[in-house]
Amino acid sequence: MANSSNIRKGLCIHYNNDIYKIIDFLHVKPGKGPAFVRTKLKSVTNGKVIDNTFSAGHKIDEVRVETKKFQYLYKDSGSFHLMNLDDYNQIMVDESLIESSQFLKEGEMVTVLTNTEDGSTLSVEMPQSVNLIIESTEPGVKGNTATNATKPAQLETGFKINVPLFINEGDVIKIDTTKGSYIERVKTS
Repeated sequence: MANSSNIRKGLCIHYNNDIYKIIDFLHVKPGKGPAFVRTKLKSVTNGKVIDNTFSAGHKIDEVRVETKKFQYLYKDSGSFHLMNLDDYNQIMVDESLIESSQFLKEGEMVTVLTNTEDGSTLSVEMPQSVNLIIESTEPGVKGNTATNATKPAQLETGFKINVPLFINEGDVIKIDTTKGSYIERVKTS
């Protein structure tokens, strides 16, 4: 059992009958009164983000978590099949454990968080950005690059996203998986 002085980014803890990952923290030592730690916690089971303050010396129950890289193989009735490239072991993961699954294409690498105490899969993290092909959109018009206007486009995964007017069918674009937004057009050689 650790205490609040051991809090660091990426640490997973038991809190309020759930497992949370610390995504941000700040140690505060005011001029008057005891020190404390402000934290931003993200539930690994449902993705909900909460703010919490721990007093100095507060006992926290640390969860041992293992992270491994897996390759996405295919989707089968609400479950995603992933393969560990080290030992070629395959696992089946429920769609609810994957954030931004609408950007997941076959062959994509993801990070799987596993609880080492019971071997259960806690969550599947997408890469920060992915490159996807535009399957269908209205044709771009020359000279439409000066404004911030956007148009809808369907990606190769079937998800619809707003892109700038100069993007055409067949273009490869980079997408921010956390915001679900267009970043840039990728140059293909």
